[in-house]
Amino acid sequence: MCPAGTVLFRPDDACSGFVVLRSGSIRVSLTSSGGKEIVLYRVRPGEICLQTFTCLAEGRLYSAEGIAETALEGEIIPPPEYERRLAADADFRRAVFTAVAHRFADFEHLVESLAATSIEARLAGALISLANDKGELIITHEALASEIGSAREVVSRQLARFERAGLVVLSRGRITVKSSGALKSKAAPP
Repeated sequence: MCPAGTVLFRPDDACSGFVVLRSGSIRVSLTSSGGKEIVLYRVRPGEICLQTFTCLAEGRLYSAEGIAETALEGEIIPPPEYERRLAADADFRRAVFTAVAHRFADFEHLVESLAATSIEARLAGALISLANDKGELIITHEALASEIGSAREVVSRQLARFERAGLVVLSRGRITVKSSGALKSKAAPP
C-alpha cells in the first residue's frame, strides 16, 4: 500500500523493480529545464510504465517523475526476478510487451495531439476526461496546462472563453462543466 502523493521516482533515480498495480493510478510527468511540466501518461492496473520498462531494459536511470495520484496497491518485482520471468514465462512476457505496445500507441496519440490539435480542443477533451460524475474538476489552471502540454496563461484565457460561452463555471481550484455536449463537440476532430 502506498498513499496518494507519494513520489515513486524522480529524474536520475535508479529503478527498484517492475511495478504491477492492482489498484490506483500513477501520474508520470516530465519537467523541462525551464520548469514547464507535461503529463506523459498515467499508469493504471494492467498498464505499464515506459520509464520503468526502459530503465530495466537498458539499465538507465529515470528521466521523468512518477507520483501516486491515488492510493496504490500492487507489487514491485525486483530486477533479477523480472528478468527471470521475462525469459521463462511466455504469458508474462506477452503481457509486458502487449502493455508496451499499448503505451507506445498512447505516445503516438499524445504527439499527434500536441502537433495537430488546437488548445481549445485539447482543453475541452481534458475537461471531459478529468471531470467527475458531477461534472466537477478540483484542479488548478497550472495542472490543466501540464495535462495538455501548454502554458497556464493560455489555459486560463481559454477557460475564460469557455466560461463566457456558458460551457464551464470557474471558481478557485474548481471547474464545473455546464455543457459536456458542447465541450465534446469542441474536443472532436474537425
